[in-house]
Amino acid sequence: MESAAAERRTERPAGLDAGTMAEAFQVTARDNADELALRTKDDSVTLSWGQYAERVEKLAAGLAALGLERGQTIGLMLTNRPEFHLFDAAAMHLGATPYSVYNTYAPEEIEHLAKDAENKIFVTEQEFLERIQAVEGIEHVIVVDGEGDGTLSIEDVESRGEDGFDFEAAWKAVEPDDVLTLIYTSGTTGPPKGVQITHDNMMSAARSYDKLIAFPLGGRVVSYLPMAHVAERNVSHYLPMSCAFSVTCCPNAREVSSYIQEVHPTWFFGVPRIWEKMKAGLEGMLAGLEDEEQKTKLTEALDKSIERVRLIQAEEPVPDELEEAFQKADSELFAGLRTMLGLDELEACNVGAAPTPPDVIRFFHALGIPLAELWGMSETTGAGCCNPPEHIKIGTVGPPAPDCEVTLAEDGEVLIRGAVVFPGYRNLPDKTKETFDDEGWLHTGDIGEFDDDGYLKIVDRKKELIINAAGKNMSPANIEAKIKSASPLIGQAIAIGDGRPYNVALITVDPETAPGYDSREAMKKEVAEGVERANEELARVEQIKKFKLLDEEWEPGGDELTPTMKLKRKPIAEKYADEIEELYS
Repeated sequence: MESAAAERRTERPAGLDAGTMAEAFQVTARDNADELALRTKDDSVTLSWGQYAERVEKLAAGLAALGLERGQTIGLMLTNRPEFHLFDAAAMHLGATPYSVYNTYAPEEIEHLAKDAENKIFVTEQEFLERIQAVEGIEHVIVVDGEGDGTLSIEDVESRGEDGFDFEAAWKAVEPDDVLTLIYTSGTTGPPKGVQITHDNMMSAARSYDKLIAFPLGGRVVSYLPMAHVAERNVSHYLPMSCAFSVTCCPNAREVSSYIQEVHPTWFFGVPRIWEKMKAGLEGMLAGLEDEEQKTKLTEALDKSIERVRLIQAEEPVPDELEEAFQKADSELFAGLRTMLGLDELEACNVGAAPTPPDVIRFFHALGIPLAELWGMSETTGAGCCNPPEHIKIGTVGPPAPDCEVTLAEDGEVLIRGAVVFPGYRNLPDKTKETFDDEGWLHTGDIGEFDDDGYLKIVDRKKELIINAAGKNMSPANIEAKIKSASPLIGQAIAIGDGRPYNVALITVDPETAPGYDSREAMKKEVAEGVERANEELARVEQIKKFKLLDEEWEPGGDELTPTMKLKRKPIAEKYADEIEELYS
């Protein structure tokens, strides 16, 4: 794909001033009709904004003929592919509420969502068809990549549209307070709750991002995270509608690195594990260099650059010779690495959804990649706090984003209010009431602290803090981040110690790094050394006294991890009760 950063248009996107996402889409499609909107990596599918809009109109008419109306819901269980955008946008223009299902969900989990959402239509693909057909009460199943018994194809849906269907009247009838989408929380502690996000919530979030990052019109993003996650919907679905981004669809998240190298995105968001694995890969490449002179040159340049980052973050002066060494290394070494990675044309890059080890962020800053941590929730439309590109403070999630009020309760819980905050959970008025106080503050469940510059640091989830037998409060997320960043071999780690005399950990190996070790004993030795390195950075009471290296891999959506790779702490504690007790015996 041709790189065209030098030809980017710099005007502010007109779609940001729309009242609804439907209006934003129409403004963007009208003003950018010939610009690229959606594509697959091999360009077997490429749609301009004008073509995107034509397909959306046809599908909207077809969905209306199937009975989809304003205020109703429609389910989508798809990989990251152009058809997701087409159907979701078509439903949105009818004033309907699409929601997405994690691809890892079992039939009973899908059934729970469908009953809560009360949708009669599901859009899916062959891979998931059997699971969708097991859901009761679904009247129409649309399959985007083939046929199935009793199902409809895309062509079937489009052909059902009535000639007299008034598409313009339909999308103009959509109101800012209409529910744009449901984001079903991935459920670390119970059944998923349907977070209702309105058109106004999403437009407010888009304008907040614009004030912070000032995305110019156009740009390129890669769609690879689950569309059931609010971050991916923002990055590759709704913000493109506001800012005319082109979206390259990556159906397998494991292949995202090759997509980045091909697309050279201008904005890239990744969960911590993406950046951790990228760092581990680069370190592995460096360690494997056979040219000792080149290896030494790169190692020394990286060490000096990390020291420069440390000084900048500490607001200490950078010696002239160190700055000169960095500039030389940047032009001769790091610029080439950024181009190789596909991260050479970034206007912004962010990490969020879980705690990120500070040394991971320092590593990318050292390479000239301005990775910035942010914080938000489904309930805040993914907005909240974000490090501004011009002043990133590593170890924080930044100051409150524009138009977001953020404060702390007496116990340190993070509270937020503003136009980005959702109106409530679907069908759960009691849960909604519990989430807000009388002054309209949303209680997030996160514990945080502000520094002198007003930058927020997230300590941990309020309900997940470890309080040991001596009454000492600790953040398991902080301990786990130190462990995972201590060795590229460590894949996942959970710290345990609530009510116990000391902390222990369950650890899994990274499946991509493990083949580099010739025996299980060699892996245990490396993990043990990694835990020791992590302990050196932890307070004595936080340190891991014993650990168990597990044989299995923890997969997103499995027993141990949510689809967004958050630890399911209670299920882990129950599943591995024997292993945990053995560590305390």
